[in-house]
Amino acid sequence: MSLLPQKEEYTYEDWLEMDNNENIELIDGVIYMTGEPSRRHQDIVTALLGELYGFLKGKGSQCKVYANPFMVKLNKKNTVHPDVSVVCDKNKLNDRGCFGAPDLIIEILSPSNATHDMWTKRVQYLKAGVKEYWIVDPVLNNVRVNLLDEKQYHEHSYYENDSIQVTVLPGCEIDLNIIFEEEPE
Repeated sequence: MSLLPQKEEYTYEDWLEMDNNENIELIDGVIYMTGEPSRRHQDIVTALLGELYGFLKGKGSQCKVYANPFMVKLNKKNTVHPDVSVVCDKNKLNDRGCFGAPDLIIEILSPSNATHDMWTKRVQYLKAGVKEYWIVDPVLNNVRVNLLDEKQYHEHSYYENDSIQVTVLPGCEIDLNIIFEEEPE
């Protein structure tokens, strides 16, 4: 991290000045370092990207899919790097990333980030208005889909033999057998 004065609360502008900020998230003005993903984590990200990209390709959709490192600035005190993001409003995109809430965010749990993704980031995604938030557990082969309804999330659980309809992409269905193809170690 670059030499910045220690602060009780950091902003997006502070985050911009940090070295290697693609490994740093800012949640409510607090700095969080992200860890290196496991090979299984990467396999799941790749499978999800393939399915989402394959669905979107050639449809003329405004929606685009991105993988970490991809910066999402939710607001002045919250900048994150979701594992997978789908953004359907091109006005939110620039060369740095997404400014505002993506339509879909997917986080794959790791032992070092499980609580952070399930609670801390979930609250921020809810406040920012992320319409659909998936939490993927690569150990239990489980996906918790959080759908925004007015001002709260309604959570639904799916398992490896299930398929999930992507709410923000009508007609897109993800077969979890493909996502969890390889057994956890």
